[in-house]
Amino acid sequence: MTIILVKEVAYLTQWLKDDERMDRLVRANLDIIQSPSVFSYSLDAVLLAHFANVPQGNRSQIVDLCAGNGAVGLLLSEKTKSKITGIELQPRLADMAERSIQLNQLSDQVRVIEGNLSEATKWIEKDSVDVVTCNPPYFSSPVTSKKNPNPHLAIARHEIHTNLNEVMSVTSGLLKMNGKAYFVHRPDRLIEILEAMKANRLAPKRMQLVYPKVNKEANILLIEGIKDGKETGFRVMPPLFVYGEDNEYLPEIRGILYGDKD
Repeated sequence: MTIILVKEVAYLTQWLKDDERMDRLVRANLDIIQSPSVFSYSLDAVLLAHFANVPQGNRSQIVDLCAGNGAVGLLLSEKTKSKITGIELQPRLADMAERSIQLNQLSDQVRVIEGNLSEATKWIEKDSVDVVTCNPPYFSSPVTSKKNPNPHLAIARHEIHTNLNEVMSVTSGLLKMNGKAYFVHRPDRLIEILEAMKANRLAPKRMQLVYPKVNKEANILLIEGIKDGKETGFRVMPPLFVYGEDNEYLPEIRGILYGDKD
């Protein structure tokens, strides 16, 4: 027993830095490196990866903007054989994502680029991408707003280095005509999201609202857009509820997280 524990400790030490842990993306059968003081993926990332429709084959190009520690890209690798590129501004998060890619032996399919999404076309050809996903900062950041004192979390959650219009502009610039974009955001910014999509040639096509419980207000918005798509045919999907009255995940959420079928 001691030998097994020593091997496990040595294995973890090989991949983890201070204040990091290794968690399991159960649905995708993958491991991901996390840090509570820097960044940990949330249900939002899992729902975005589930909501996104990506080609199953190996000929498409997929880009995940605001990639964080790489959770969305790793989860998408379960659904496609195509190349996936994450772009992440923060060096610490990009490094965590890169080590998770290597840990799961996905370097031939998934990569992460450390850089500002505004410079995406330095690394990825304009009008060449089939699918873009993005879990952007949710909160606009006027000078008077109160930001998280943790700089890593502040950048991830507040529009400090990018904003909604820039996210939509970069997404549109990367996508081929009729390429698809998928975003997760907050419902209270829906009007801004729709306006920014329209201003950047992204036609909204499908939306789903996520509620923490029945009789609670929605707190997550998932939306799909198509570059230069027709303005007709917008669909609102059935609502998704996360917890039951017992505060346990409901069956549909358990299926998304763990692959459970009942």
